[in-house]
Amino acid sequence: MKRWKKVALCVVVFSMMGSSLLFADAVNQKIKLWSNGKEIADGGYLIDGKAYIPAREAGGVVNWDDSGKVSILKPNVHIVLFKGDTVFGNVNVGKLKFKVLAQVDSLAQEIAAVKVAITDPSGNVKDIQSQELSGSSKDNFWFPTSEFTYEFKETGKYRVGFYIKASKTTDYVLVSEKVITALN
Repeated sequence: MKRWKKVALCVVVFSMMGSSLLFADAVNQKIKLWSNGKEIADGGYLIDGKAYIPAREAGGVVNWDDSGKVSILKPNVHIVLFKGDTVFGNVNVGKLKFKVLAQVDSLAQEIAAVKVAITDPSGNVKDIQSQELSGSSKDNFWFPTSEFTYEFKETGKYRVGFYIKASKTTDYVLVSEKVITALN
């Protein structure tokens, strides 16, 4: 008789564990997350009807402190591309001499540096220009690059990115980008 009690107890315990796992799965559902046409590797979670994503995927510089406070620094950045005095967006394959003008506003905290870089369709990154911003507390400013020559070697989408560096000890983080389409 004791054996049946043990079997019954095990059946009850295992059935409760299974139902709680099913309940937990229904409440916390892993979801696919897409941003600007790219799938985010870590995805997100749907919890009680709300989508939660990793803070680093929101774009910008993510800071947190020991109290659990998370802040995301992502200023508005408008990028304009100039070939001479002409604004452009599409180019032909080959070499092109141009400059980049970035307008930054809504900058809520000081940053250490900025840079502009271009990424080709294969993912290769070339830095265009960077600048240290010692003691910069401006909430808006302009960042013009010098004129430079770049070779668009293949057709496809090239991304001109604007990066900020929150402090001297941190890495650059992409906060905005402009697409150049290279055509034959």
